[in-house]
Amino acid sequence: MLRLTLLGPVQVVVDGVPLTGIAPRHRAVLAYLLLNAGRVVGTERLIDAMWGHDRPETARSQIHASITAIRKALRGAGAADLLETRAGGYVARPGAGQLDTREFTELVAAGEPRKALDLWEGEALEDVHAHYVRGVRELWNERRLSAYEGLVEAELAAGRHDDLLDRLAAQVAAAPLRERLNGHLVLALHRAGRQADALAAARSYRAVLADEQGLDPGRAFTELERAVLADDPALRPPGAAPAAPAVPDPPRRSTFLPYDIPDFTGRTAELERLMGEDHGSAVVTIDGMAGIGKTTLAVHVAHRLAARHPDGRLFIDLLAHTAGREPIDAAAALEALLRQLGVPADRIPAAPAERGALWRAELAGRRVLVVLDNALDAEHVRPLLPGHSDTLVLITSRRRLVDLDGARALSVEPPGEEDAAGLFERIAGERARHEPEAVREVLRLCGYLPLAVRISAARLQHRPRWTVSYLAGRLRDRRRLLDGVSAAFAVSYEHLREAERRMFRLLGLVPGRDIDTHGAAALAGVDEDEAEELLEGLLDAHMLLQLEPGRYTFHDLLREHARSLAEDDGAVMRLLTYYLHRSRAAMDRLFPDSVGTREGVPRPAAPIAPVCDAAEAIAWLDAERSNIIATAVHGPEICLGLLALVMRPFLDRQAHHDDALTLHTLALRRSRTLGDRVVQARALADLAWTHWRLGEYERAEEHAHRALDVCEEAPERARALLALGNVALRRRQDAQARHYLGQALDLTRIGADTWGEAHVLGILALVMDRAGRPEEARRHLDLALALHRKVGNPAGEAATLDHLGVVLRHQGEPAQARARHEQAAALYRRLGNTADEAVALNGLAEAAGDPARAVEEHTAALALADRTRNRPERARAHAGLARAHLALGLPERAREHGRTALGLYGELGVPEAEEVRAFLEHAGEPA
Repeated sequence: MLRLTLLGPVQVVVDGVPLTGIAPRHRAVLAYLLLNAGRVVGTERLIDAMWGHDRPETARSQIHASITAIRKALRGAGAADLLETRAGGYVARPGAGQLDTREFTELVAAGEPRKALDLWEGEALEDVHAHYVRGVRELWNERRLSAYEGLVEAELAAGRHDDLLDRLAAQVAAAPLRERLNGHLVLALHRAGRQADALAAARSYRAVLADEQGLDPGRAFTELERAVLADDPALRPPGAAPAAPAVPDPPRRSTFLPYDIPDFTGRTAELERLMGEDHGSAVVTIDGMAGIGKTTLAVHVAHRLAARHPDGRLFIDLLAHTAGREPIDAAAALEALLRQLGVPADRIPAAPAERGALWRAELAGRRVLVVLDNALDAEHVRPLLPGHSDTLVLITSRRRLVDLDGARALSVEPPGEEDAAGLFERIAGERARHEPEAVREVLRLCGYLPLAVRISAARLQHRPRWTVSYLAGRLRDRRRLLDGVSAAFAVSYEHLREAERRMFRLLGLVPGRDIDTHGAAALAGVDEDEAEELLEGLLDAHMLLQLEPGRYTFHDLLREHARSLAEDDGAVMRLLTYYLHRSRAAMDRLFPDSVGTREGVPRPAAPIAPVCDAAEAIAWLDAERSNIIATAVHGPEICLGLLALVMRPFLDRQAHHDDALTLHTLALRRSRTLGDRVVQARALADLAWTHWRLGEYERAEEHAHRALDVCEEAPERARALLALGNVALRRRQDAQARHYLGQALDLTRIGADTWGEAHVLGILALVMDRAGRPEEARRHLDLALALHRKVGNPAGEAATLDHLGVVLRHQGEPAQARARHEQAAALYRRLGNTADEAVALNGLAEAAGDPARAVEEHTAALALADRTRNRPERARAHAGLARAHLALGLPERAREHGRTALGLYGELGVPEAEEVRAFLEHAGEPA
């Protein structure tokens, strides 16, 4: 009897005995012919399948040699007629029951998945190597997993859920993104009476799907989850009796712990210590490297301690070390934890401090266990700690949380060989016990890291023909745990239309994180309708993701695959040029007062989509800012000076100072290469201004002086002098400030630069005010205000109103001062200028006259300054809070804020540091 096997080693088996002597290359050719059984396969197609584009010169002769060898083997097996020669090539014609892949397909179609799965003897095409193998192997592994899902479905229908759980959990661990498989696990756990574990498994799948692909589960999974939560009778296995209603269940407590893996092993010392920590209120940190098993350990301990905490078992992943995700902040974490405790949404306050207070109040008098997983540092979790209660908190982090007062720390190291071997054997089964030396080698190659050990053992478990020695050899040769992904992508790519393939390749060149239809049209040099059609086609083929309406992005691995195929035909240059012209259109909507500064930007060669209003401009810039900067950094070195010129008002107003430094530095570097002194001077002046904004006064001064050295244009010289005047003002070097600002004022007036003149007058007024010349300061400010309104510059108007508030306060008119600061704050708020709104709020607080009101307003200013990294205003807010708290009779709070202000002012190198130091001495700070 002849048997041809592809679901495992590629073999020709006669009467149960595999034929020997067929070379690996010949078996690869035979396998390809059998995969295409009944279809004619030409020599060129065979060559492509064996080598792809990297074909050797002897490819044709090698194929002919393989065909000859295959014919010889088949003749020896009495099956010479299995391979026929046709005009177009060769065709394999296996008989009924001879080819295992065909039998597998027939058995699955006939509803016999168990028999189909029994045909597998390892990984598909296990021992052959050719260009086509990876994609085909991935395809057949997918079919195998689908058949297993069908088998599980049948077993669940038959009520055999208990027998499935261990293997089903292992399958989910090996393929965590399979929605159908995860659904089967949730249903099996629910039918086994483990509703909490079922819901935890569902949440775990949701988290993995969101982390890996940014998606939510499908409708069927969501409905299953809801049914489990409601304990829907429809989920009961066939023939199960309904629950007796006579005796009500005890009240259900909050239980949100993830599924506790059935193969947990080892960690005896760690378990003993953690179990012993549960004596009333306690905070325990579990730290260690990625993949060490921190979360697994914490969840296992939590399940073992669950009975001691009847009032709730809570869990939250803080996402501090999750790729592509921002850590969950304290406010969001508190909301999630309060919801887990059963607090209604309408009772949860908006302010983080109030949420923290409610959290502590809810825990008081309860025995609750809380797992805070994946924390960044001590500050990340400090607001989440309970007050006085019988609550146990387990915190996992990749960092040691040494500054978390009162916490008991456990640093998790890689397990010893015995524990690692126990984990491997629990998953891999009997084969591991027969090859102890090979197991030790696998463990060594995995570095005893539990995650790597678990993946390796799971692969062995699913390949019955593999030995542990064979697994060790694979790891030794290539040190890999997963492969075949790129080959699977290649199969999908080949099914795209040529225009879609081109768009896919070009998108791989995009330096930014995502793209819209307009950007894709520019990238590919096509119109927007065609671009949208191509993007939607790629989306439908699951070659792109859409995390936001109208924006397209890649899964990270698909991005790498696209990049490996791409050749730049000027696409990134087209994209960068598009960003320049669309940015200009957006800036003209947002900053109509400075349109003249952008007149040197050439008009686009092709029309671009219009920007209809300021709201659209802001939305587009917010969506594209990081993409524009990434394209400037990694794209071609063209139009960088123009891009920096166009983007600078937006980056400055929105306090995107890091991006501004990046862009202006690129413009400076490029201008030096080209010898363009105009752009060089502008870039230096822009860098000076940005460093001044950040409170980096020495660097601001350095760049401003260098700008003056190369600058010949009056507007840029004035901007550099304005930066120097601002630095001198902050350092209270008033004579220098008047010198620089006076020169700047002359240059703006000579150049008829109304916009610049108004700005210089506003700063010069502050110098006059400090010199005891308030009337002159008022005249400067009145003129500055009129000029800003004349050119339509609301940001300049707000700055001038704020300066006027300072002068009025110094003149003893606090009510008038507050009115001007309120006007300034409202204007800044309307413009979305958070950094400068903090300036106005600090001025408002300084003119308050009431320390309680000053605390409120300085606190609001501090929040905005923290968000925008505005160090000068952070220092000013802390200093104001110190004065206000002392006036309220709270000296310790006053000293706390005073110390922070002193540190910030010291970093800035400004005279206020000495004033705060004197304040602290007056407030009783020990010397």
